[in-house]
Amino acid sequence: MPTLFDSITLGKLTLNNRLVMAPMTRNRASVNGNATELMASYYAQRATAGLIITEGVQPSQVGQGYMNTPGMHTNEHVTCWRAVTDAVHEAGGTIVVQLMHAGRIGHPALYPSAHGSVAPSAIAATGQTFTSDGPVDYLVPHELSLAEIDETVTDFVAASRNALDAGFDGVELHAGNGFLLHQFLADNTNQRTDGYGGSLTGRIRFLMEVVEAVAEAIGGDRVGMRLSPANTYNDMAEGDTPELYRAVVRALPPLAFLHVSETGDRAPTRAIRELWQGGLIVNPHPTADSFPSTPESAQQALDDGVADAVALGALYLANPDLPDRIRAGGPFNLGDPDTFYGGDHRGYTDYPALV
Repeated sequence: MPTLFDSITLGKLTLNNRLVMAPMTRNRASVNGNATELMASYYAQRATAGLIITEGVQPSQVGQGYMNTPGMHTNEHVTCWRAVTDAVHEAGGTIVVQLMHAGRIGHPALYPSAHGSVAPSAIAATGQTFTSDGPVDYLVPHELSLAEIDETVTDFVAASRNALDAGFDGVELHAGNGFLLHQFLADNTNQRTDGYGGSLTGRIRFLMEVVEAVAEAIGGDRVGMRLSPANTYNDMAEGDTPELYRAVVRALPPLAFLHVSETGDRAPTRAIRELWQGGLIVNPHPTADSFPSTPESAQQALDDGVADAVALGALYLANPDLPDRIRAGGPFNLGDPDTFYGGDHRGYTDYPALV
């Protein structure tokens, strides 16, 4: 059986070990979505991961869902992200950008553009988002027209090309956690009656158009995709999870990897593993009491044969030298929840490494 410290190749990506830094929103970008020097330090500190997957990065202005999240849709974004990728590569790491269109999750009060959110259908998410003036309810989003769907596919392609220009080793498309690609998949958020809704074929159509276009543009061996079967985050309810993800996986072109974020049930992961012949990264939460993931649950996912590599989030947030700490059996820093989202270097780049 492989260990967490064995190397592996996923498409064009060569991982020195099988420990993947999971994508985590940290809200440290500029108000214009630029990556900062502080972000370069943060990611470079964690370059001993086999693979770093960045926080969610919006492929267009309308795709932004939160304050101070980074973008990949201007020349300035490309330039500032180059400083991040250079720092990671100089430290010996491999890094892909996660492209995340938030869809209906967002609010005009969150960003300078004050844009309205979009979605497959004009259905507001239940819940609130936090703004500088306090919590506000999510608003009813604009239902994307057919022309706007085509434009969104083009945005993903342009952002993917920008990512390679910025020095990234590849991209991950975020199709989970209740964001736009996931919103098209789920029947509670997608109630369209045209070719992008209704049947499984209709609901997976937009995702397939995005992934196929991005794979054609930059090569499928540099593309990954994140799924979160049965995840109810952001007011999601799929209704037909087993059938939905069978349809998704069977329709996919060859990719560098799939990335499954478990939500307390391993059954969807096993079903995907049976169908998917490519590399599989798993964020391991096989049971309801398995949050957050641990080194033990990570190794168990390899031992069980459901994963080729394992993504850890909270541990990487607080332990920049996580592989060394796992080899040593700990100790592990505890993360400070008060500094998870937004702020300065505190709780971001000041977690100590082992001496």
